[in-house]
Amino acid sequence: MASTLKTQTDSDGILMLTIDVADRSMNVLTPELLRDIGTAIETAAASARIKGMLITSGKPSSFIAGADIKDMVNTYDRPDALQAAFESSKALSSLYRRLETFGKPVAAAINGLALGGGLELCLACHYRVLSDDPKAVVGLPEVTIGLLPGAGATQRLPRLIGINAALPILTQGKPLRPAEALKAGIVQALAPAGELVNLARTWLLSAPEPVQPWDKKGFRMPGGAAMGPATAQTFMVGTALAAKLTQRNYPAPLAILSSVFEGTQVPIDLGLKIESQYFARLLSGPVARNLMRTMFINKGLADKLSRRPADVPKAPVKKLGVLGAGMMGSGIAYASAMAGIVVVLLDSTQTQADKGKEYSKNLLAKDVERGRMTQDRSDAVLALINATADYVQLAGCDLIVEAVFEQRDIKADVTRKTEAVIPATAIFASNTSTLPITGLAEASLRPRQFIGIHFFSPVEKMPLVEIIVGKKTSKAAIAKALDYVGQLKKTPIVVNDSRGFYTSRVFGTFTAEGMKMLEEGVNPALIENIARQAGMPVGPLAVSDEVTLELQYKVVKQTQKDLGDKYVKPVSYDVLHRLVEDLKRIGRRSGHGFYEYPEGGKKFLWPGLAGLYPHAVSQPAPEQVRKRLLYIQALETARCFEEGVVTHPADADLGSILGWGFPAHTGGTLSFIDTVGVANFTRECSAMAKLYGPRFKPSRWLLARARTGQKFHDVVEDQTAA
Repeated sequence: MASTLKTQTDSDGILMLTIDVADRSMNVLTPELLRDIGTAIETAAASARIKGMLITSGKPSSFIAGADIKDMVNTYDRPDALQAAFESSKALSSLYRRLETFGKPVAAAINGLALGGGLELCLACHYRVLSDDPKAVVGLPEVTIGLLPGAGATQRLPRLIGINAALPILTQGKPLRPAEALKAGIVQALAPAGELVNLARTWLLSAPEPVQPWDKKGFRMPGGAAMGPATAQTFMVGTALAAKLTQRNYPAPLAILSSVFEGTQVPIDLGLKIESQYFARLLSGPVARNLMRTMFINKGLADKLSRRPADVPKAPVKKLGVLGAGMMGSGIAYASAMAGIVVVLLDSTQTQADKGKEYSKNLLAKDVERGRMTQDRSDAVLALINATADYVQLAGCDLIVEAVFEQRDIKADVTRKTEAVIPATAIFASNTSTLPITGLAEASLRPRQFIGIHFFSPVEKMPLVEIIVGKKTSKAAIAKALDYVGQLKKTPIVVNDSRGFYTSRVFGTFTAEGMKMLEEGVNPALIENIARQAGMPVGPLAVSDEVTLELQYKVVKQTQKDLGDKYVKPVSYDVLHRLVEDLKRIGRRSGHGFYEYPEGGKKFLWPGLAGLYPHAVSQPAPEQVRKRLLYIQALETARCFEEGVVTHPADADLGSILGWGFPAHTGGTLSFIDTVGVANFTRECSAMAKLYGPRFKPSRWLLARARTGQKFHDVVEDQTAA
């Protein structure tokens, strides 16, 4: 018996392959499974007794989840990357081609999730029946990891359902529910899970012709050929749209369009070769490696709380106290109640506390209105939030999250009042975004139970939570904080204490560099546009308005007060001072900042900026603007790593992408340095230091890494399927 398959031939000559990869919760396309499928095909081909083949899964609600990313992520680092990538695609494609042409009918009884190479296996079968279960989704998500389907989907799917119908599925990577898959023509039938095998078997017993439509003489592409009038426009518009949406930072969508366009104009065997060539270019490139490593392997580990101290027993939060019912506190209360946690939302007055609860009520009402939630569920979630101004109500809380104003005296006051009523075992967390946790813990009688839990706004939408470990923070506090983040189904990173921690500190370099360029006379439109073209969600001036210039200025002034003579002004200081102090332009909240925000209209750059900071006669090249904005963030991350603020490169990368929107195609700030090459990166930084100032000067530590070629990331060894 094969190690990944259970095989059984019944009295009617139907060979049933039940896929069951050992030690995996879901089946993935391991080399062993592919070997065993190949053996089964040849067995069926050689046996006169076998009339047909039926493929299903032994895993509940799961067919095949796709390929094992671990087998692909290191391809980029191989000296023969391009050839190795081509051969891997060709081998799998050839196996599936053999499946559909070995001369006997093949049916797939898809009992659950079928993604990527799993769906491609089904497409190579002559008949497909899918479980009529909402969880039994099918899809081709390869584009989301910088790849295209490399086992025939860019060729079979257009030939099956038409080019116009196939392209959105291929280029968007969104999964389809059973009814959608049936309507699209990806599967021929739906059935209850218990009837799948019988339905597939009945089809096999009807003596169907074991030939795919595209292998029949006279085959015509459904909906028209690639050069036909019905589809040519799709390619023209699709190419322009993909280039616009990706800024050409993500090559996969354009490669998919090219693979479909070229491959569907030739016989399928040549089309499959074309697909493998495009797949190889993507897999051997840095974007796929970066996306796979950071957004799937390392994010998957973080979501599984890989940084959690293993020797501390699990302790999920049962009753949470949230101090401060402003936007952050209200968002934290909502997210926690949605996770089923009892919440005490406290503010200085009952009116303020009630206003904070109203935030959750409004969000829940929208979900009910849009059909995403029942009224009963909404009422139950809202009932978990107790709005109050009475500290006594915090009794029994096992975790406190403080989210009051960024002022030490206010935070110290609520810390003392809270610790007077909460259990001695409770953990106290501050949601501060800049103030060092060790300093805030001085107001606590239990500094070992004091930690930072930094949420991002809006809490209900932002996926990242930054856990900040103070000098005296215990492993128990770290474990509790991570257990809480796990309950919220958010992605945590763990960093050590520092002013601004990791995310705020590095993000500040992005906004500061934008302001400095503005001060130098760089056209603000150029700054903003190049930032977006580089992959940032918004430009540094726009995002400064969003977080408010006033808040940034207050942080600068607080830091100046804390550090005294040791304080070094950021390069943004004069611009912030001028706009906030002199002009009272404090950001979007006031309607005036770097941009104007007309009521009911679209924002636009404030024309007065040209008077404050006249445009220089000679404007920098777009590439130089891009480098300044990206390199300063990556360089500051390297400093955080050198100082021990960040201890794991994966945390740095995830924090940069999920926290403030560093371009995902780079893999994150440290992956960006690795991709550029540490030696090239430091050389560029040294050149910029001469032009723009010492903030770009790489440290001796980083220069030493450059001399030895030491990367931040080693070869990936963790095993994760996708």
